[in-house]
Amino acid sequence: MTNHQSPITSLLRNNSVFIGLSLVLLAVLGLALLYIPKADLHLLLCDRHTPARDIFYRYYTHVAEWFPYVVCVALLLFGRIGDGAFASAAMLLSALSTQIFKHIVNAPRPLSWFDMNLSDVQLPLVEGVQMNYWFSFPSGHTTSFFALAFVVCILLTRISRNSRYHRTTSVLAQLLLFIAAALGGYSRIYLSQHFAMDIFGGTVVGIGITLLCYVVFYRYKDQKWFNYRLFQKK
Repeated sequence: MTNHQSPITSLLRNNSVFIGLSLVLLAVLGLALLYIPKADLHLLLCDRHTPARDIFYRYYTHVAEWFPYVVCVALLLFGRIGDGAFASAAMLLSALSTQIFKHIVNAPRPLSWFDMNLSDVQLPLVEGVQMNYWFSFPSGHTTSFFALAFVVCILLTRISRNSRYHRTTSVLAQLLLFIAAALGGYSRIYLSQHFAMDIFGGTVVGIGITLLCYVVFYRYKDQKWFNYRLFQKK
């Protein structure tokens, strides 16, 4: 008997590790936001500075600004056009959605918020980081990190399906991609560029927009244009 699964059911099943861990992260953040005051939660999360961490997070946070677009261009040039279009749409639409939310909410960033509400508190800052003051919610970097990680998860689980070690490689890849995205989100709190609420919002937008793009684009996965490659194998 043929197992006819809907595309969305197949997606959720194949990427259950990444999605499950992301839901756990959102649940933990949600509970923390409900029960811990905003200032206390931010200080609890950002007050773990060491020289090594300062260097790591200062540079790692910038990965979200350029690496997603390198991946999109590489997919368009060397992969299937449909996969590249899906990845590009997920990255661009999630970034656009984030900017729209930012300008609607216009929330103060930690440096501004503490200056207005708890001016006696000195936030731990990292030398050399250019601080922002407004448009805090949601975190654009977190959105990009989670959108990219989810896109790569989706593509890797499809590619590794024919591998002898599909289950092991898929679980490991999803775990590593989640850690990479979560570290990217945490870097924004560590650098006091965002609050935990902004990370929560960025995670939801990144995953939600990617899921929406998957539903739209993979309706055409059997179409000739979707499977076209610019550099066809001879």
